[in-house]
Amino acid sequence: MIFSYRKPVKNNKYGRQEEIYICEDCTGCPYAEQCKKTDKNRTVRLNEELTSMHREVLDNLESIHGALLRMNRSIQAEGTFGVMKYDRWYKRLVRRGQLKVDLEIYLVSIGFNLNKFYTKKNRLQKTA
Repeated sequence: MIFSYRKPVKNNKYGRQEEIYICEDCTGCPYAEQCKKTDKNRTVRLNEELTSMHREVLDNLESIHGALLRMNRSIQAEGTFGVMKYDRWYKRLVRRGQLKVDLEIYLVSIGFNLNKFYTKKNRLQKTA
């Protein structure tokens, strides 16, 4: 693969650029049919900045701290959605449109949090 040119990424507000690498000659390559879909030589687009960000994300996820955060998140999120679906019988959105769906989710979340607050407050009063 030979570096061909560098161009800005489409629809990117931050000025990122990607590097385009093109194979010299794919004729006679035994893997050409599997590697490329057109009659032209194989091209590869590489965004070094995005690749380094992906590497950083994977390093964070694979660390001990990342594993603990993932475990904690799975416990919290699944429990909440499970209670909302099975205990509160909320299984589907009624409204259509992004703003209305957002509003419905907010209202259900507020209701869930108020119910949680109310039960905790009653539990503390009973013990006191």
